[in-house]
Amino acid sequence: RRLSKEFSSTSSTTTVGTITSRVTRNGDAIMEKDLLNHEELAGDRGMIDDIFDETYQEKEGPKPPLRYVWRNIILMSLLHLGAIFGLMLIPSAKIQTLAWAVLCFLVSALGITAGSHRLWSHRSYKATLPLRIFLTIANSVAFQNDIYEWVRDHRVHHKFSETDADPHNAMRGFFFSHIGWLLVRKHPDVIEKGQKLDLSDIKADKVVMFQRRYYKPSVVLLCFTLPTVVPWYFWDESIIISFFIPAILRYAIGLNATWLVNSAAHMFGNRPYDQNINPRENPLVSLGALGEGFHNYHHTFPYDYSTSEFGWRFNLTTAFIDLMCLLGLASDRKKVSKEVILARKMRTGDGSHKTG
Repeated sequence: RRLSKEFSSTSSTTTVGTITSRVTRNGDAIMEKDLLNHEELAGDRGMIDDIFDETYQEKEGPKPPLRYVWRNIILMSLLHLGAIFGLMLIPSAKIQTLAWAVLCFLVSALGITAGSHRLWSHRSYKATLPLRIFLTIANSVAFQNDIYEWVRDHRVHHKFSETDADPHNAMRGFFFSHIGWLLVRKHPDVIEKGQKLDLSDIKADKVVMFQRRYYKPSVVLLCFTLPTVVPWYFWDESIIISFFIPAILRYAIGLNATWLVNSAAHMFGNRPYDQNINPRENPLVSLGALGEGFHNYHHTFPYDYSTSEFGWRFNLTTAFIDLMCLLGLASDRKKVSKEVILARKMRTGDGSHKTG
């Protein structure tokens, strides 16, 4: 069957699910007759690997022992000690340096949120070559693994959420889902399922594969060298301040903002769309992660380019993508219809939408 869609030529937005789902009212009862077919919607993007796999079963028997990755433990410890030192240097920094650090944070965050997450992991909109190049550069500024690896892990996270095959399974606790998953070897199921994903779309993107080939030098240049050199060269900032605030502190904040989506947004908040899954709506996480904290919505409708039904509210990434569409650099934004959202709330939500 072919997915029915509505197209809006003025906004370049595709509204999905308007025909495949119908809602009828009977007093206070709202009934969804034809349930939203996730595979049809995913098929519209040419992929289903970010849709939860109901057939997965965890292996019986004892869990494999933890194997610590001491290199990561040492490097992450040093990074956060450096970030604390960077915090202490803030009163001594020039205002231009602080502004530059904020700009570096915003650019790097967009490289993750608009780039590796919404564009490449979920294919929720299309981007032209210039925008893909910008988002790839921004992604290297963020230094959170190259786009190919980020997409692979994220698709596994959605397909096997909160199971042994989830790289940052929140059922293993806050610390593990926040940073601990990077400090130990992956569960064998994560590796096994990751190898079976269809990543042909990512392999076919020459920009992504170019970044993968030259990822380490790109990180040295864009995540650490450039943020440090600009304040030191252009407004004579101290080299120590230039390194520890725009580079180290900014990098650590960016990492933790992303990690909070995996930890806090899977544990704290309401579940107005689907109370049967763990991810929550967490506006504070959205504020720090440029719109990625509306997580109950996102795991319910992973193909929505906005990751939220509320547009630009606490969602700078959505505003950025909309601006790119206005400039002709992006198109074909996937958006779930209000009708389908309401039906899903009434069918599986926790009822919190009724109280705001």
